Amino acid sequence: MQKIVEEKIPIERLELPAEQAKEKFTRLGQKYKVEMIDDLVKNEGVSSVSLYKQGDFIDLCRGPHLPDTGKVRAFRLLTTAGAYWRGDENNPMLTRIYGTAFFDEKQLTEHIERIEEAKKRDHRILGKQLGLFLISNAVGPGLPLWLPKGTIIRIELQNWLQEELFKQGYQFVFTPHIGKVDLYRTSGHYPYYEHGLFPAMEVEQGQAYLLKPMNCPHHIQIYLSAPRTYRNLPLRLAEFGTVYRLEQSGELSGLIRVRGFTQDDAHIFCTPEQLLEEVESCANLAKMVLETVGLNDYRVRIGLRDPDSSKYTGSTENWDLAEDNIRQVVRKLQLDYTEEPGEAAFYGPKIDFITKDCIGREWQLGTIQVDYNLPERFNLEYIGPDNAPHRPIMIHRAPLGSLDRFIGILIEHYAGAFPLWLAPVQVAVLPVSEKSAEYAQKVLKHLRDAKLRAEVDTSPDKIGAKIRRWTMEKVPYMFIIGRREVVNETVSVRKRKIGQVGTFQLTEVIELLKIERDSRGSKEAFADAAGG
Repeated sequence: MQKIVEEKIPIERLELPAEQAKEKFTRLGQKYKVEMIDDLVKNEGVSSVSLYKQGDFIDLCRGPHLPDTGKVRAFRLLTTAGAYWRGDENNPMLTRIYGTAFFDEKQLTEHIERIEEAKKRDHRILGKQLGLFLISNAVGPGLPLWLPKGTIIRIELQNWLQEELFKQGYQFVFTPHIGKVDLYRTSGHYPYYEHGLFPAMEVEQGQAYLLKPMNCPHHIQIYLSAPRTYRNLPLRLAEFGTVYRLEQSGELSGLIRVRGFTQDDAHIFCTPEQLLEEVESCANLAKMVLETVGLNDYRVRIGLRDPDSSKYTGSTENWDLAEDNIRQVVRKLQLDYTEEPGEAAFYGPKIDFITKDCIGREWQLGTIQVDYNLPERFNLEYIGPDNAPHRPIMIHRAPLGSLDRFIGILIEHYAGAFPLWLAPVQVAVLPVSEKSAEYAQKVLKHLRDAKLRAEVDTSPDKIGAKIRRWTMEKVPYMFIIGRREVVNETVSVRKRKIGQVGTFQLTEVIELLKIERDSRGSKEAFADAAGG
């Protein structure tokens, strides 16, 4: 690699018809690249592919590449791993080599440091240590089981968002976990996602069903269940709906990439006159979500159709309208954005919120999609003020995206140290000895009466060991109960990261914690204590 860098070999891009590219790689004995070209033609409708040439070496790649190898000033190989071709254990085992490259040593060093920090924050490790979730081989890979503490985080996020949505006029629905294959054929999802779906099951003769891969066709059926007029719109249907995708086993990763996940999904059916206001409201909701959980560093990606691809459905006129709608909203809100052709959903363009966590990694979270096409495919109508039928526009939106993935990202962002409102255990009550155990139970009752999640450590360990144990549990607050606290009916408060902050009356400290909890961290108890 160092020799290639020093030689500054030019890198040349070639564009070949798919058949010519297949012939070339067949002659070179590159059967995997031939298979990939076949899939590109079948699944994405491409007619040509890009190749990159570096000296005698030629490869199949979308690109782009650097102009020459001399631009790479710093690189490092990181690890190797065995991997079945395309994640299928029936295919040959290959060796995957992981490496990274930068323009200078400083950038490389910073990247390696981020990798080390990411290892400390790995949600798969922290999830096990903190008792949040597990992946059971008996259930199957990519199908997380939520333990009681992890379930608390899910419930808190769901209740918070549900409360916000009720304020904005959303109506909640439930839809089944399966549906007829024909439903997804009509929507267009079945041919588009076919290779990423669980196999269809024949429930009755001639009737095949699928595990639900998305919620929108179900919500469309609810729209169709009653006559609609312009006076009924916008209709905002929301659901925390679990969907299923058959991800390759080699691509599964904790909560980040799974086979069964819950979306904070909603579909808005509106008139053309209402569209911009509804998209703007969805964008503001996504911003509020990110900023509340501390993911304040974000940008917007506008996903457009690739005019050279045949995977998109609908008329050019509708696509142009939808793309213009999205641009207007993003510009009005003065969001930092880029436009990326080829990133649209097959039925419409979208706004994706790309956020950076506290160590600089980017994640795609909330999404908003403007869709003129599914209402057409399902022949949706409403009666306008002219008493004539009109076609509604549909907005797909999910500010969290996948609830499972969102929590996985939050575990890593917070390194497991959740803010008070999300923490599974908010207060640990630590009696110094058995003499203070009775008062500790009284403190516990007061905390629980205030709807604060608390536990008493009844172990015979010394107070130092108890503090270390609950520090490892990353609990936000500890109440130390000794002889003096029993006599004065007070608690000695210890705050995560800060340490001891003082002794307070129990009623006083509970009110402070309630304010911090209810403000979701915007008003922090003891913020000035010990420089915190």
